[in-house]
Amino acid sequence: MRVTILASGSSGNAVLLQAAETSILIDIGLTAKRINGHLNTHGIEANSLAGVLLTHEHGDHTRGLRVFCANSSVPVFTNPLTADSLKRSGVAANWNLFASGAEFQIGDLRVHPFSVPHDAADPVGFVFRHAESSFAVLTDLGYATKQVVNCVQGVNALLIETNHDEAMLQNDTKRPWPVKQRILSRHGHLSNAAAAEIVANVATPQLRYVLLGHMSEDCNSSALATQSVRSRLDVDGHTQVEILCASGEGGCATASITI
Repeated sequence: MRVTILASGSSGNAVLLQAAETSILIDIGLTAKRINGHLNTHGIEANSLAGVLLTHEHGDHTRGLRVFCANSSVPVFTNPLTADSLKRSGVAANWNLFASGAEFQIGDLRVHPFSVPHDAADPVGFVFRHAESSFAVLTDLGYATKQVVNCVQGVNALLIETNHDEAMLQNDTKRPWPVKQRILSRHGHLSNAAAAEIVANVATPQLRYVLLGHMSEDCNSSALATQSVRSRLDVDGHTQVEILCASGEGGCATASITI
């Protein structure tokens, strides 16, 4: 499997996942024009995608969906509540509905969607498997339930949000207190420390890569996020894990791994 982070952050999120003859997008939080440009860069025609999978309906994960679907018949995989939310906002798509918790197949990929706690209709994370390789997407959640840990444990690569440094968020003068409360809540976003603890709990000797994503440009830094996760992994002896920042300036990202 090849994982390419096209964008990760509050300005947009999109991941290209390729396995054998199957290519999919996980979230489509950039404009359709930008998504198509990224796909062309990687030699992929939009209509050749096996699907677009959605974690939830928030705009930074679905911004390009309406226009993309207006010009493409690529199936959109999501659960019924997320689909209903997007339909109410006027999105028409080739909907393919899954049940959170029920594994399904897309081409060469086995997909396991699982529920996560976030302030959306029915948000999910994903574990993808192909042959002996596995990759998990774990973004937009306030904390990790036991189910989340059990689903993700043992994967080879993990994309996890390190949204904020708590001290930087508390001291931020741009965000009103209610916004800070939402971010810090159990249905908000993970701090560096919370993400580091989750990574340590799910890490096994099979874990090779951790991609740090959905990073606040104002209330975090790649150095702080990396240090938090690195030091926590090292305590448990997981020195084999390579840590990469998926978020770049302006939410743009070019992180790419093969597992």
